[in-house]
Amino acid sequence: MGTKAVGGLACGPEDVDAAWFTAALRGSGTLAEAEVVDYDAEPIGTGQVGHNVRFTLRYDREEDGAPPTVVAKFPSPDETSRATGVAIGTYDKEARFYESLAGAVEIRLPRCHLVQHDEEAHLATLLFDDLAPAEQGDQIRGCSTAQAEVVVEELAALHAPMWDDPRLDDIGWLARPQPENGEAIQGFYGALWPGFCERYGDRLSDEARRLGERFGHGLATWSRRRVDGPHTVVHGDFRLDNLLFGVDGSRPVVTTVDWQTVAIGIGTDDLAYFLGAGLLPEDRRTHERQLVRRYHDLLVGRGVEGYDWERCWEDYCWFSLSGFQMAVVASMIVRADERGDAMFLAMAERHACQAFDLGADEVLPA
Repeated sequence: MGTKAVGGLACGPEDVDAAWFTAALRGSGTLAEAEVVDYDAEPIGTGQVGHNVRFTLRYDREEDGAPPTVVAKFPSPDETSRATGVAIGTYDKEARFYESLAGAVEIRLPRCHLVQHDEEAHLATLLFDDLAPAEQGDQIRGCSTAQAEVVVEELAALHAPMWDDPRLDDIGWLARPQPENGEAIQGFYGALWPGFCERYGDRLSDEARRLGERFGHGLATWSRRRVDGPHTVVHGDFRLDNLLFGVDGSRPVVTTVDWQTVAIGIGTDDLAYFLGAGLLPEDRRTHERQLVRRYHDLLVGRGVEGYDWERCWEDYCWFSLSGFQMAVVASMIVRADERGDAMFLAMAERHACQAFDLGADEVLPA
């Protein structure tokens, strides 16, 4: 189903024109004299709640710095996914992140030329630099240890700048863990778990199924640890599909996209979520502790105090269950497709394996 413009918001590629691109690029200081006169559009990416389109631009004249291509991120054209994004505030969060928070963290981000945000409709459209030929990570295939090392550096660059920062209390739009949320989260998971089991059937291992059943009875207690802190800005969905791998000179770099789940939380939650499904189990078992140690060393090097290695590792092990929770919940509230099903199944199996390896299942009811 096609999208429909809301007020002045461009909700899909059919809502933009050459003048729209010219205004956006002039507003960001990218264009001075040139005007966009024509363009081609090509859908890209694997987003579940957003719809990414690459536009190849043609100008009326040459101008230094005029981008040949840009990427627009529109709300999902799928009614279920779009309604989910509106209901849980994902479009609002990403718009506000780029409007007011991106400058406070040091993680590598794409340049954002335009944020169109309709706060009443809770929808947003953003226009970014095109990072091609950088390649999107693949959550199903996994990544190499070398790639994971670069990603860990980026996570520290996200978490350290606002680690236990009093300014977090002033960011009212960022969700913060609350003690009373645990029962609601457990209830929501419990309502979705039967549908998850039905969808994946025999493809879901007995081990993952048993973990999921136990998790459904202990999620409220488990999640309360998020309330304790230390708190910082977290991505909330830090996985390979939201990472673009490229090079800067001879150095590999990674750029993080999709800030629709940004929140206040615990940094190792992002880390366990990434390593648990981003690395294949054998690679994770071999390199996991070294990578978590590297993360901790980077935090300390960036000025984080009062968070010792033992606490870091303990938090990491505890939050290895986060990815299993996300696999169950997210798979049931967005549009189902073949790749999405394969991705969520891979996440569930790998995070179950991670939780068993690290003993996180021991905190759950038998």
